[in-house]
Amino acid sequence: MSLNLQARDRFFGETVLDFIQKVSGELPIDAVGLWQIAPVGRHDFELTGDDLTEFVRRCVAELLVHGAKPVVGGGGTEYDWIYQPQYGETNSEILDAVMKEWLASGSPDCDPGGLWFAVPSRYVGNRE
Repeated sequence: MSLNLQARDRFFGETVLDFIQKVSGELPIDAVGLWQIAPVGRHDFELTGDDLTEFVRRCVAELLVHGAKPVVGGGGTEYDWIYQPQYGETNSEILDAVMKEWLASGSPDCDPGGLWFAVPSRYVGNRE
């Protein structure tokens, strides 16, 4: 079974493919959190198992293709976001590490305090 890219969400009728293609649209103004992706797949598109995993994978890959890097909130620092280099350097390494971590943690809906993706900017700092 493979992810049905034409499946529609139960609220607005948007397709899986539409969501994946637009997930990076917020990057020019803000980071995108994993917590904004997994619940959409699970609840809006009613995906489970391998389909949910593929949905999350494709969304994260789309963010990476648009230049986003893994970050966490920069509370207590001079930055809004702190880059997380432990996920790897290449998009492939980052995607594999993020998915491995998400799956190992039980594929949760995540929370806003977790992993986000942001494009490098003056608002993103490095770990100290």
